[in-house]
Amino acid sequence: MPFLTAIILAGFVGYGGAWYLGAMEGNFALLLFMATLVTGLYWLAERFIFLPRRRAAAQALQVQSDQRRAGLAAQGITQVDDGELSTARERVLAQPWWLDWTAGLFPVILVVFLLRSFVFEPFKIPSGSMIPTLLVGDLILVNKFTYGLKLPVINTRLTEGDAVQRGDVVVFRYPPQPSVDYIKRVVGLPGDEVAYLGKRLTINGQPVQTTAVSDFFDESTMEYFKQFDELLGVKNHRIMIDERRPGFVAGAFDFKYKDNCRYNVEGVVCKVPEGHYFVMGDNRDNSLDSRFWGFVPDRNLVGKAFFVWMNFGDLKRIGSFN
Repeated sequence: MPFLTAIILAGFVGYGGAWYLGAMEGNFALLLFMATLVTGLYWLAERFIFLPRRRAAAQALQVQSDQRRAGLAAQGITQVDDGELSTARERVLAQPWWLDWTAGLFPVILVVFLLRSFVFEPFKIPSGSMIPTLLVGDLILVNKFTYGLKLPVINTRLTEGDAVQRGDVVVFRYPPQPSVDYIKRVVGLPGDEVAYLGKRLTINGQPVQTTAVSDFFDESTMEYFKQFDELLGVKNHRIMIDERRPGFVAGAFDFKYKDNCRYNVEGVVCKVPEGHYFVMGDNRDNSLDSRFWGFVPDRNLVGKAFFVWMNFGDLKRIGSFN
């Protein structure tokens, strides 16, 4: 067992190292599931096989000691040192290293797996596509049950949950590369016609209400940008516009249902297919979103982002957001 356990642990380390070095695409949900499964099997083996064996061995030591004490007592010797027995029992009952690193970790890994799969998942904002709502370095929580519970890894839906609303900030598996998580704001629901022309958003022929507010100072670029309050459904949030950039979409990918979109020099108009969503970043001129790579399938949704739990560079960022 020690040799087999060493091979298994080396496999996990190798997988993580190859993922970290970019030699392969990793899947953290799968890695966590496999870790839970493997450590769970070791935990069961420890509880029902290995621990009873060690206890039986310790009991055998006790029986031997009792027999020895009885023999010595028959010879009139009553003062017997039990120190060696206590040390031997401790050594026999102690978990070997290969169980410490498997069965011993199972409760912690199980809790992390359940919380991450069905309750909340942490996510770090890697880019500026959601400025001014979310900044680079924000550590956020994603609600995994709002849109219904899904089985991890295979993503089979268990419960229906609430319907996705316009204006929701969602984390989803990036359609061109599902191993990567993206975060954007839902702009179009199934059946909507979304137009983004001349940097103005229109849904089903109705312009989305925007109100100019004070300019946003982006510390990463040391520049000011136009900022607006946007009312998307019942969600009031802020967006940022770079007036120096053109409105047309340059370099759109080939994607499923691309025929639902019409591109021109002003921007794009798309009809959202059933079971899909049109998403955009709040940093409208610095966001790789549905304008470029298409629609987000419902099955790709991970959850609803709702809270910044930490930003080590600015503790004032902690709190909920729209």
